[in-house]
Amino acid sequence: MALNSVNTNTGAMIALQNLQSTNGELSTVQNRISTGKAVASAKDNGAIWAIAQGQRAEIGALNAVKDSLNRGQSAVDVSLAAGESVSDLLVQMKEKALAATDKSLTTAARGALNEDFKAIRDQITTVVTNAKFNGVNLLDNSLGTAGYKALSNSAGSTIKVAGENLSLGGANVTVAATTSIGTSTLATTALGLVNASIDKVSASLARLGTGSKSFATHLTFVGKLQDALETGVGNLVDADLAKESARLQALQTKQQLGVQALSIANSSTSILLGLFR
Repeated sequence: MALNSVNTNTGAMIALQNLQSTNGELSTVQNRISTGKAVASAKDNGAIWAIAQGQRAEIGALNAVKDSLNRGQSAVDVSLAAGESVSDLLVQMKEKALAATDKSLTTAARGALNEDFKAIRDQITTVVTNAKFNGVNLLDNSLGTAGYKALSNSAGSTIKVAGENLSLGGANVTVAATTSIGTSTLATTALGLVNASIDKVSASLARLGTGSKSFATHLTFVGKLQDALETGVGNLVDADLAKESARLQALQTKQQLGVQALSIANSSTSILLGLFR
């Protein structure tokens, strides 16, 4: 190949190739700086992008898990509040029933106690019926043994809190809808039912409290899991901006030198004119 030719400028071709390479690297660095990501799309690094995208899907799914747990915790907390009201009503009923066991009471006094007792008794039904959150009632036995199930992970597994039947005449509130204290004998019977109900309702509330705590504990765990996954995705795709800044300065300098080198190479052919003067 001729060393001095106006048709083929090898130096210019080499300088242009290097300049194009520098411009490509510069474009990549500028993209990383503008997006903050070293892997912003699949074309940057297909394998890493696919892994990161899978983890993003997991993070999104955990948002649904958190929503489900929050609803479950709220439903249990509403049931706890209602259950505590039922317990307080039973305490009031015990006072009325114990007072009615006194055989020396007048008919009027016993009748007044009985009316108070029945009014308090009926309030239990009102409280239990209205202990709903988002249509869920854990106190009226509507859920049966299935209880309330909230999502526990992105695979669809669940965590359960069993329902408690606090309806009148149920397994826990043994006081029936017809229980009264109209006589000392009925008052004695009612007192026994109320005492048993107080103990059983307390046990029910303890179980509901444990369920609420389990939802809260798992909710905290899911939040930490999301944070860990987001950190992991950042480790995969985020750009080190300090390093990219240094590369940007170096590539800009290299680009300027490449332009000068190309200019020098392009001007080399004009030197050949001196041979013909």
